Amino acid sequence: MLQGTASDVGKSVVTTALCRIFKQDGYRVAPFKSQNMALNSYVTPDGKEIGRAQGVQAEACGITATTDMNPVLIKPMQDMQSQIIVHGKPYRNMSALHYRSDFLPVARQLVTEAVERLKAEYDIVVMEGAGSPAEINLKHNDIVNMNMAKWADAPVILIADIDRGGVFASIVGTLELLEPDERERVVGFIINKFRGDLELLRPGLTWLEERTGKPVLGVLPYADDLDIEAEDSVALEQWKGRIDPERDIDIAVLAIPRISNFTDIDPLTSESDVRIRYVKHPQQLGDPDVVIIPGSKSTIADLLWLQTTGLAEALTVLRERRSREEKDLRIVGICGGYQMLGKLLIDLEGVEAEPGTIVEGLGLLPIETEFAAIKRTEQVKGTLITSSPSWRPLQGLAMEGYEIHMGRSVKLSSDATALVRLAAVAVDSPGDSGVSDITTLSRTDDGCVSEDGFVFGTYLHGLFHNDEFRRGWLNIIRTSKGFDPLPVQLRFKEKKEQAYDRLAELTRKHLNMEAIRKVIGCD
Repeated sequence: MLQGTASDVGKSVVTTALCRIFKQDGYRVAPFKSQNMALNSYVTPDGKEIGRAQGVQAEACGITATTDMNPVLIKPMQDMQSQIIVHGKPYRNMSALHYRSDFLPVARQLVTEAVERLKAEYDIVVMEGAGSPAEINLKHNDIVNMNMAKWADAPVILIADIDRGGVFASIVGTLELLEPDERERVVGFIINKFRGDLELLRPGLTWLEERTGKPVLGVLPYADDLDIEAEDSVALEQWKGRIDPERDIDIAVLAIPRISNFTDIDPLTSESDVRIRYVKHPQQLGDPDVVIIPGSKSTIADLLWLQTTGLAEALTVLRERRSREEKDLRIVGICGGYQMLGKLLIDLEGVEAEPGTIVEGLGLLPIETEFAAIKRTEQVKGTLITSSPSWRPLQGLAMEGYEIHMGRSVKLSSDATALVRLAAVAVDSPGDSGVSDITTLSRTDDGCVSEDGFVFGTYLHGLFHNDEFRRGWLNIIRTSKGFDPLPVQLRFKEKKEQAYDRLAELTRKHLNMEAIRKVIGCD
């Protein structure tokens, strides 16, 4: 088990690295995090929702992700409430206080059964903790750090981030706040995000080993170019104040407060002709070629934020000006962003707001959305079908992605076309006699494209992970600006696989893998 002295010290990335290393070494390996808090989630092939990090780690292991890898997922909402996901499906919305008093006392069986199933199926399970194991006010109901390590009988490696300073104090202080049996379970340390000359650090490493009696298992260098998908919006802080060079296509992403599944944007950041900017204020909007409104965990609250900040008005003014100038401005909404583009958002059941809430949307697409308590989570495939003339080069392209939403959007005008025709799927489910039946479920069309073709929305997360679509859509923009189209140069799935291998290579170079294998009995 990998635990950290604090949040964001690199536990997820090091877990991913070890998963890949053990896979390369011929072991059957799986990741596990009993309880995760993240808005960036991952949909398993059977339509269940887990933390994005565990989905990524399963990919690094070369296996199919399951809910056993993350049996409890917490998705923060507004008003101090979170949606609790248990084995991939919504359980209920709870405050932190009620979660700790009502849910955690009965969660032990749930998480221990999950990890035991993984231990029975795989040679190695690489477990990840959350935050710090030394939060003394939370330890009595812990299901994700030291208690989980005890239940699974896992040795613990403690990770600390030297880039934030105070690395020796954080390690020693963490150990001091652990119980004696917990301290005994810690078998060594990994120091992460080191910049500079290792020889200057070496006296400190020697002191730490002498002070604690435990080895430093490696010092990992600072690396900001790993290309590993992030699950926490704290990763977007790298864009704060960042000024990328001018490129052929300028894309502004509205940085809504409750942004979710922002990895939808990742493939665009990897295109050589695209500049991505995250925008929080109207003054930052500028004159982009594309504006993207990403997914949101609280769509109504984020829509109201757009209106309060003036970004909603700035977007409308920009679209009207560009239309007068006969210059294209493309506006894209994904999931919650798609819902915001419509005319009305209706919450009669109180899914996101007070029951009976009706809010006006941005009015850029002829749709209205009604929220419902039933959540749709599934992987989907389909075909691009919009008949808008500007989309003609892309018609018929195969598309795939995943859906995670609690609203249903209905088109109000026959002038607007859908974006994707979703394929029917076969579902294996128990019949009345207890024997499995194969049922074919038809799928409705997804998304909406405005009459002029410049505004579109979709529930399809992973839209831009489709290489042919992404490059074709960017080429339409290039052509409209007088640039020549480019061939497909980025194969994003291949890029991810290469990133896992690079991460493993870097980690092997700087960790004492022989000592780690000995710790887990695989030497």
